[in-house]
Amino acid sequence: MNYPFWNIPYLGSGWVIGIIAIFHVMISQFAVGGGLYLPVAERKARREGRADWIEELVGYSKFFLILTGVFGTVSGVGIWFAIGLTQPEATSTLIHNFVFGWAMEWVFFLVELATAAVYYYTWNRIDAKLHLTVGWVYAGASAATLIIINGILTFMLTPGDSWLSVAGTGHEASRFWNAFFNPTYWPSLFLRAGVCTALAGIWALISASLIDGEKKPALKSSMVQWSVKWLVPSFVANPFLLIWYLLMVPASQRALLTLGIATIGEGTFSAVTRIALIIIITSATIVGVAYYLAYRNPIEFNLSHAVAILLLALMATGAGEYSREMLRKPYVIGRWMYSNGVRVPYVSRIDREGYLVHSEWVWYGANNSYTRGEAIFRGECGSCHTLDGYRPLRKLLAGRDAANIESFIAMLHDYRPDMPYRKFMPPMVGSHEDVEDLANYLNAQVNPSTPSGQKPLQVARAADR
Repeated sequence: MNYPFWNIPYLGSGWVIGIIAIFHVMISQFAVGGGLYLPVAERKARREGRADWIEELVGYSKFFLILTGVFGTVSGVGIWFAIGLTQPEATSTLIHNFVFGWAMEWVFFLVELATAAVYYYTWNRIDAKLHLTVGWVYAGASAATLIIINGILTFMLTPGDSWLSVAGTGHEASRFWNAFFNPTYWPSLFLRAGVCTALAGIWALISASLIDGEKKPALKSSMVQWSVKWLVPSFVANPFLLIWYLLMVPASQRALLTLGIATIGEGTFSAVTRIALIIIITSATIVGVAYYLAYRNPIEFNLSHAVAILLLALMATGAGEYSREMLRKPYVIGRWMYSNGVRVPYVSRIDREGYLVHSEWVWYGANNSYTRGEAIFRGECGSCHTLDGYRPLRKLLAGRDAANIESFIAMLHDYRPDMPYRKFMPPMVGSHEDVEDLANYLNAQVNPSTPSGQKPLQVARAADR
């Protein structure tokens, strides 16, 4: 473990990524779908001689530029910052394996930023055909960023046997394309493309809802109804694409969808199933609201209706990203790296040598069982758990005494095939002394005092006396 642990009390570092990512995905996927919406809408307007549409699209393209070029960019940088601190080992793997992929994505992203600005600032200043060409260039560049990023994101769930066969040898780059076009690449790409087009219509409804229906009834009706139609391809195709995607997910990960609540009470990852239901419910609600409030009554469609649809889309997007993350458990990179940054092939070595042996960042004061246990907790447990906030260990372990807590940690360390926690939790790696140290630390948190007022460090080794 070569990095210090980024400790975020209560919220947990993983949720810092999640919060940033949910908003970033909403905006970045709109950047792709909206990048197609604008030139298609402009072409339609020019072919039909709709000057009123052109006027509306000028304002919409300004909104598009600010939202995607400013907030999309800033949130993207925020994700890099957060993942580098939360999952440094996984981030390092992605950078080393996909360095040229990232480079290509950044080139296309620069093209996006440039053409988005040119597109807005050249309305009615350059030839209409050339202006439309700029829009198509933007659409192509933004689609390219999706195509590249999708390969890297899906790699984390399904890196594929070919890449895994050379992982850790230094020759991972020789399997670049195998890792990129991994088993879930194509279904995920089509799923995301559908979501992009739907978000294009949803964000366009925000702009269209502001049109004065009394003064411009024809304009508002046509733009609202046309924007609603952008939701249709996604909601028709995505159920089938989702089935295709799940068929490509390893069976061990699909099992998380059916994991019983009885296994670990409040900490159960059957939450994946509940989150999937949220996606279905919110998506169906979006269709209903968009049809009855927007398509059927475009003149009466107002900003509050549009914001309601946008919030539903935000819920669906957040649920989708959350479930995608949960499907990777207990890994952050499928079958190669556990969610706490421990590489699968290194488990036996760490068990033999000890977890903290190679952790140069551990403070010099870690010279007793409690402080060593705290360091192990931060490195092995902190990526998914907090003490009192998200997935709180104090609450999950409440009612257990020192012996019971040590027995529980030992069970995670043994990591037997029939252990129910194995489906979603990585093993507790380290020596038997590390097991005792972690148990002592957690026991001190769950049972902060004994009747005598002393911390109940029940398991004290001779080296600590």
